Amino acid sequence: MQLTELLERRVTRIAEVAEWFADRPFAERREALFSLDRSGQRHLYAVAAQADAISVADLVPAEKSDRAEVRHHGRNTLPVPRAFRTFEKRFCRPDDGTSRLFGYNEGASVRWFGPGYFVAYPVRDNPVWAARGDVVVDYFQVPDRAVVGSWPRVVPNEQGLQRMVFAGTRDFLRRVTDGVSIGAAYKGERALDHYFVLLRDDR
Repeated sequence: MQLTELLERRVTRIAEVAEWFADRPFAERREALFSLDRSGQRHLYAVAAQADAISVADLVPAEKSDRAEVRHHGRNTLPVPRAFRTFEKRFCRPDDGTSRLFGYNEGASVRWFGPGYFVAYPVRDNPVWAARGDVVVDYFQVPDRAVVGSWPRVVPNEQGLQRMVFAGTRDFLRRVTDGVSIGAAYKGERALDHYFVLLRDDR
């Protein structure tokens, strides 16, 4: 059974989804995740509320050194040209010992809308946000310390055309299974009813 078929059956247990992913190779996981349409991603996000909380260590494993890049392959449901629906969120842990991550969005949209820098951090102390996900990808903030040397220059999201996409936005992440997460996009405090899947690249 394919992942799309599983979700079309309106599966209600995240354990069934996690079992589907077990022992499947990266390429198969990626193909399955990227095949999900908006309805499939919406349902996966709802079911993922049952999963164990995602942490910053799920996004950047503890064994990674500070300022080491970790790539997550993503696909969103935004009403944009197809080339802009696939992207990578690239994360790193800063060198200041805080429980947060720095990151930006790599893909075809960078040329037009900029890197879309963000700071990601746990939201367990904010009950309203915690109901949406366990980690927020916060575009209201950009890195205030050094990032990976090969990354683009850090710029605020209110600058240039990227204000149309990233300014005033927060994404909330839920865990699906190890290395797989799903996010929901919010503009300010308003849910956009758009989602994205992420697959950590451990190859």
